[in-house]
Amino acid sequence: MGKERNIKKVSIIISKNGLEDVLAGLIMAHGARMEGIDVMVFFTFFGLDVILKDRVNQLKLSKEEGITTEAFFKAMEKFDIPPVKEFVEMVYDFGAKLYACKATADMWGIKKEDLLPEVEDIISVGQFYTLSDDAQHIIFI
Repeated sequence: MGKERNIKKVSIIISKNGLEDVLAGLIMAHGARMEGIDVMVFFTFFGLDVILKDRVNQLKLSKEEGITTEAFFKAMEKFDIPPVKEFVEMVYDFGAKLYACKATADMWGIKKEDLLPEVEDIISVGQFYTLSDDAQHIIFI
Protein backbone atom coordinates (compact mmCIF):
# COMPACT_ATOMS: atom_id res chain seq x y z
CA MET A 1 0.00 0.00 0.00
CA GLY A 2 1.20 3.48 -0.83
CA LYS A 3 3.62 2.04 -3.37
CA GLU A 4 3.78 3.87 -6.69
CA ARG A 5 2.17 1.91 -9.49
CA ASN A 6 4.25 1.10 -12.56
CA ILE A 7 1.33 -0.12 -14.67
CA LYS A 8 0.57 2.44 -17.37
CA LYS A 9 -1.37 0.35 -19.91
CA VAL A 10 -3.31 -2.91 -19.99
CA SER A 11 -4.87 -4.86 -22.82
CA ILE A 12 -7.90 -6.98 -22.02
CA ILE A 13 -9.11 -9.77 -24.32
CA ILE A 14 -12.76 -10.76 -23.93
CA SER A 15 -13.37 -14.05 -25.75
CA LYS A 16 -16.49 -15.28 -23.96
CA ASN A 17 -20.10 -14.09 -23.87
CA GLY A 18 -21.25 -15.33 -20.45
CA LEU A 19 -22.38 -12.46 -18.24
CA GLU A 20 -19.96 -13.41 -15.47
CA ASP A 21 -17.01 -13.36 -17.88
CA VAL A 22 -18.05 -10.20 -19.71
CA LEU A 23 -18.63 -8.28 -16.50
CA ALA A 24 -15.25 -9.39 -15.15
CA GLY A 25 -13.56 -7.91 -18.22
CA LEU A 26 -15.58 -4.70 -18.14
CA ILE A 27 -14.99 -4.26 -14.40
CA MET A 28 -11.24 -4.72 -14.92
CA ALA A 29 -11.30 -2.19 -17.79
CA HIS A 30 -13.34 0.35 -15.85
CA GLY A 31 -11.24 -0.07 -12.71
CA ALA A 32 -8.03 0.45 -14.67
CA ARG A 33 -9.39 3.62 -16.28
CA MET A 34 -10.48 4.91 -12.86
CA GLU A 35 -6.85 4.45 -11.77
CA GLY A 36 -5.58 6.40 -14.79
CA ILE A 37 -4.31 3.32 -16.62
CA ASP A 38 -4.68 3.26 -20.42
CA VAL A 39 -6.96 0.41 -21.50
CA MET A 40 -7.53 -1.43 -24.74
CA VAL A 41 -10.25 -4.10 -24.92
CA PHE A 42 -10.08 -6.65 -27.75
CA PHE A 43 -13.26 -8.67 -28.37
CA THR A 44 -12.80 -12.00 -30.12
CA PHE A 45 -14.70 -15.26 -30.66
CA PHE A 46 -17.92 -15.23 -28.58
CA GLY A 47 -16.81 -11.98 -26.95
CA LEU A 48 -17.97 -10.23 -30.12
CA ASP A 49 -21.53 -10.76 -28.84
CA VAL A 50 -20.77 -8.03 -26.28
CA ILE A 51 -20.30 -5.40 -28.97
CA LEU A 52 -22.81 -6.59 -31.55
CA LYS A 53 -25.84 -4.28 -31.63
CA ASP A 54 -28.29 -7.18 -31.99
CA ARG A 55 -26.72 -9.46 -29.33
CA VAL A 56 -25.48 -7.26 -26.47
CA ASN A 57 -28.85 -7.30 -24.70
CA GLN A 58 -29.22 -11.10 -25.01
CA LEU A 59 -26.23 -12.20 -22.93
CA LYS A 60 -26.83 -14.84 -20.24
CA LEU A 61 -24.80 -16.60 -17.58
CA SER A 62 -22.61 -19.32 -19.04
CA LYS A 63 -23.29 -21.54 -16.01
CA GLU A 64 -26.40 -21.10 -13.93
CA GLU A 65 -25.10 -22.86 -10.83
CA GLY A 66 -27.32 -21.73 -7.99
CA ILE A 67 -28.50 -18.53 -9.66
CA THR A 68 -30.58 -17.82 -12.74
CA THR A 69 -29.78 -15.13 -15.29
CA GLU A 70 -32.82 -13.19 -14.09
CA ALA A 71 -31.63 -13.32 -10.46
CA PHE A 72 -28.17 -12.26 -11.61
CA PHE A 73 -29.66 -9.20 -13.36
CA LYS A 74 -31.52 -8.31 -10.14
CA ALA A 75 -28.28 -8.59 -8.17
CA MET A 76 -26.54 -6.35 -10.73
CA GLU A 77 -29.27 -3.78 -10.25
CA LYS A 78 -29.06 -4.03 -6.45
CA PHE A 79 -25.32 -3.36 -6.53
CA ASP A 80 -25.70 -0.61 -9.14
CA ILE A 81 -23.88 -2.54 -11.87
CA PRO A 82 -25.16 -1.23 -15.19
CA PRO A 83 -26.52 -3.45 -17.97
CA VAL A 84 -23.77 -4.67 -20.32
CA LYS A 85 -24.51 -2.20 -23.15
CA GLU A 86 -24.45 0.71 -20.71
CA PHE A 87 -21.26 -0.67 -19.12
CA VAL A 88 -19.56 -0.80 -22.54
CA GLU A 89 -20.60 2.84 -23.12
CA MET A 90 -19.28 3.82 -19.69
CA VAL A 91 -15.90 2.11 -20.22
CA TYR A 92 -15.61 3.87 -23.58
CA ASP A 93 -16.64 7.24 -22.11
CA PHE A 94 -13.89 6.86 -19.50
CA GLY A 95 -11.35 6.53 -22.31
CA ALA A 96 -10.88 2.83 -23.04
CA LYS A 97 -10.26 1.88 -26.67
CA LEU A 98 -12.49 -0.96 -27.94
CA TYR A 99 -11.64 -3.21 -30.88
CA ALA A 100 -13.21 -6.22 -32.62
CA CYS A 101 -11.13 -9.14 -33.92
CA LYS A 102 -10.94 -9.15 -37.73
CA ALA A 103 -10.58 -12.93 -38.10
CA THR A 104 -13.69 -13.59 -36.01
CA ALA A 105 -15.65 -10.77 -37.66
CA ASP A 106 -14.73 -12.11 -41.11
CA MET A 107 -15.66 -15.67 -40.11
CA TRP A 108 -19.12 -14.53 -38.95
CA GLY A 109 -19.67 -11.93 -41.70
CA ILE A 110 -19.69 -9.03 -39.21
CA LYS A 111 -19.18 -5.50 -40.53
CA LYS A 112 -18.33 -2.30 -38.62
CA GLU A 113 -21.96 -1.12 -38.91
CA ASP A 114 -23.08 -4.26 -36.99
CA LEU A 115 -21.08 -3.15 -33.96
CA LEU A 116 -21.82 -0.69 -31.19
CA PRO A 117 -20.62 2.83 -32.08
CA GLU A 118 -18.09 2.73 -29.23
CA VAL A 119 -15.98 0.18 -31.14
CA GLU A 120 -13.01 1.99 -32.63
CA ASP A 121 -12.26 -0.52 -35.39
CA ILE A 122 -12.03 -4.13 -36.50
CA ILE A 123 -8.36 -5.13 -36.28
CA SER A 124 -6.16 -8.17 -36.84
CA VAL A 125 -4.36 -10.05 -34.08
CA GLY A 126 -1.11 -8.54 -35.37
CA GLN A 127 -2.55 -5.04 -35.02
CA PHE A 128 -3.71 -5.96 -31.49
CA TYR A 129 -0.15 -6.93 -30.57
CA THR A 130 1.22 -3.73 -32.10
CA LEU A 131 -1.26 -1.63 -30.10
CA SER A 132 -0.42 -3.71 -26.99
CA ASP A 133 3.31 -3.35 -27.47
CA ASP A 134 3.74 -1.05 -24.47
CA ALA A 135 1.06 -2.71 -22.30
CA GLN A 136 2.38 -4.03 -18.99
CA HIS A 137 -0.37 -6.67 -18.78
CA ILE A 138 -2.52 -8.60 -21.19
CA ILE A 139 -5.53 -10.05 -19.41
CA PHE A 140 -7.40 -12.88 -21.13
CA ILE A 141 -11.02 -13.41 -20.10
